[in-house]
Amino acid sequence: MIDELKRDGEIRMQKSVEALKEELLRLRTGRAHTGLLEHIMIDYYGSQVPISQAATVSVEDARTLLVSPWEKQMVPVVEKAIFSSDLGLTPVTAGNAIRVPLPLMTEERRKDMIRVVRGETEAGRISVRNIRRDILNDVKDLLKEKMITLDDEHRAQEEVQKLTDDHIAQMEKLLEEKEKEMMEF
Repeated sequence: MIDELKRDGEIRMQKSVEALKEELLRLRTGRAHTGLLEHIMIDYYGSQVPISQAATVSVEDARTLLVSPWEKQMVPVVEKAIFSSDLGLTPVTAGNAIRVPLPLMTEERRKDMIRVVRGETEAGRISVRNIRRDILNDVKDLLKEKMITLDDEHRAQEEVQKLTDDHIAQMEKLLEEKEKEMMEF
């Protein structure tokens, strides 16, 4: 019973770490990376699809992304989607390819972005702690129903705390990497 709760909690905590990873990929740094455009949706023959399902996104150099739509008639649609996204980027079309230059980030903008990254990381930590709280409440309910002993409860608390610490450490590592990446340029 306790093992099932721990497994479920570990899966949920890992999903929180993955969600943080995805969120951090969306945040713009000084360096070009394909994950920057992944969340942009385009109108592909009446359906909203991610840009990766209608075009190839690659890194041309450290400050430029290259987007190559698979069909020529999709070039203006993809360009418009990138332009109207919340990233503040200005794509430049050259034939069948779209170049997306990334402007330099000012020191002030970098500090603002680091604050955002820290906020996202804190939200992830809170999510993991809430999962810990839920598991421990379930363990206490098992104790009240006399399905487990006090020793089992203490052991479960220690194991769940270790799980929590491991996942929070993973989030801290992601935060550290993202801060370092943001301050490079």
